[in-house]
Amino acid sequence: MKGPGIRALSVFALTAALVVQPTAALAAPGPRIDLKVLVVTDGQSPSVAALAARLDAEGVPFDLVDLSAPGRPAITPAFLQDTVGGAPRARYQGVILPNASPFADPAELTALTDFERRFGIRQISAYVYPTPEVGLNYPETAGTLDGTSAQLSPAAKAGAFRYLKGTIPFEDLSPTAPETYGYPATPLPNADGTTFQPFLTTGGRTLAGVHTKDGRSQLVLTFSANEHQTQFRALGHGLLTWLTKGVHLGLNRQYLSVHVDDVFARDARWSTEHDCTPGEDCADPEVATQDIRMTPDDVAKAVDWQSRRAFPLDMYFNGGGSQDEVAANGSDPLLTAFQRHRTKFRWANHTLDHTYLGCEQNYDVSPWACRKDAQGRTVWATRAYIRDQFRDNRTWAATRLLPLEADEVVTGEHSGLKLLPQQPEDNPNLPLAAADTGVKWLGADASRDFEQRQVGPALTVPRYPMANYFNVGTEAEMADEYNWIYTARADGGSGICEDNPQTVTCITPLDPATGYRQHIVPLDARITLAHILRNDPRPHYVHQSNLAEDRILYPLLDRVLDDYAALFDPASPLVNQRMRDNGAELRRQAAWRAARTTVTAYLQDGKVRISGAPTGVSVPVTVPEGTRTGLLNLVVFGEKYAGERSAYTTGTVTLTVGAATV
Repeated sequence: MKGPGIRALSVFALTAALVVQPTAALAAPGPRIDLKVLVVTDGQSPSVAALAARLDAEGVPFDLVDLSAPGRPAITPAFLQDTVGGAPRARYQGVILPNASPFADPAELTALTDFERRFGIRQISAYVYPTPEVGLNYPETAGTLDGTSAQLSPAAKAGAFRYLKGTIPFEDLSPTAPETYGYPATPLPNADGTTFQPFLTTGGRTLAGVHTKDGRSQLVLTFSANEHQTQFRALGHGLLTWLTKGVHLGLNRQYLSVHVDDVFARDARWSTEHDCTPGEDCADPEVATQDIRMTPDDVAKAVDWQSRRAFPLDMYFNGGGSQDEVAANGSDPLLTAFQRHRTKFRWANHTLDHTYLGCEQNYDVSPWACRKDAQGRTVWATRAYIRDQFRDNRTWAATRLLPLEADEVVTGEHSGLKLLPQQPEDNPNLPLAAADTGVKWLGADASRDFEQRQVGPALTVPRYPMANYFNVGTEAEMADEYNWIYTARADGGSGICEDNPQTVTCITPLDPATGYRQHIVPLDARITLAHILRNDPRPHYVHQSNLAEDRILYPLLDRVLDDYAALFDPASPLVNQRMRDNGAELRRQAAWRAARTTVTAYLQDGKVRISGAPTGVSVPVTVPEGTRTGLLNLVVFGEKYAGERSAYTTGTVTLTVGAATV
């Protein structure tokens, strides 16, 4: 009897402990911080617009209040905070202002500063004049920063800007039109709990740093910025990381994929004598030039370059070009060379013959127009013809052991898709042929069809054209055609720049011997780098002619890769992937952009909780290293990139946040 009685008492005591002890240990929930940023603009701040563009590019939810707009909400305690489930709630996790004190009504600034102190919310003051009120001495100098370089401090590199190497060059695009003005200044001595931590300096003076006083931290920028500048795009992610303490919805990657179109085909050559391209725009049918086509030596060069740069190229091929070569000469050494190295490249379908798959073109008028039948209906390339162009090229590749994904296609000249003004709608037979052949991803030209859209069962993947033209094989030809397009008539150019000054700027004619490397390469490298630095998965495209003869693609890509490597730490590698993966990322980004106002996400007691995403929508999340998830908190969250963890999630998610170092 003694044993069972003791056991019964023990069970009772354990049960009581299980029931009573947790109740006694329960603590009130801590403050809840909603994962959203408040952006306040005065209606004329490019720096604030640049930060808002960065938030949008990464998918970070934000509310915008324009102080110059009639009827805008007042910044009051009720606007900034409330109570949810018995816990105080901050409606915003960070605040962006055009300067340190933009409000006409002092009560709004008081409400904001009280809010920031209560919840530990950080603030970015986007462009300030240095004063003791922001922890800086008055500036001794001021002026343009174009062409200078700034350095990230050790504190910045150890924290929010760890993804950068440390040197930040400021662009110098025009000697007559400075872009960046600044007030480099020195910090006041730290005293009485007031500190200033420099983040970005030039010549020993501060351009950006964190002023901490009275329980508030604001990152002040003493230089102007706009969203198109390379230096700001490089710094943008770190600014958001600091603002959100490394915990926010949205994620960032640097993407670069390069498609080489027309492989195995021949590209017509620009006539430097007649300023036109035979078969394209030469008024005189007698004008003739030698076509451009790669050789086996060019394949060897491509293999070597890819190996050295660890950067694969995507070969978009036209098998019909090789068939024509075999018919004319009995064999195709270029095909043999590519087959020898077929696993070194990514292969993709560019249709068999590169024919135009839109409307039938009528060249009896200029510019050409879509041909009409007797009933006035547009004559289209047929469903069967488009289907055969897709399938036959795929079959040709299979018999020659060239591996490719069947669901990707880029049509010749992006034909079949709408082309303004001549063809304002897609060929109605294109989506039918895509369905017949299982095509899910259709390459489009981002310069005229920028947003991803549905074409039957397929989604478009807009591609950025790079500067290198399809009809040039040498640097001199490239400079010559560039001069024709961008110089005035008095300088021997087309005058397009004179006729369209709102979109095209006339240049001084380039030297054919040096113009490509000295002008075109650095300019297009900057444009390409700008695409990379905006979390944009759209691929870029060139043509096989750019890998032939002078191989003009390589100096351009080398410049892009070298400029990127000079800015970014190896922990932030370029994401180089297939078109289908770029398209899938564009689709995810668009779905999230449309749904992000419906999602509930907040940080409370060291945990991020996310819920409410519509079915089929993935939520992007960025958190510090060490963040875990799963039933027992054993699963490390996300993918490691740029010193953080980030990934898309679905459903209701709880994350235990790792220790932030920002």
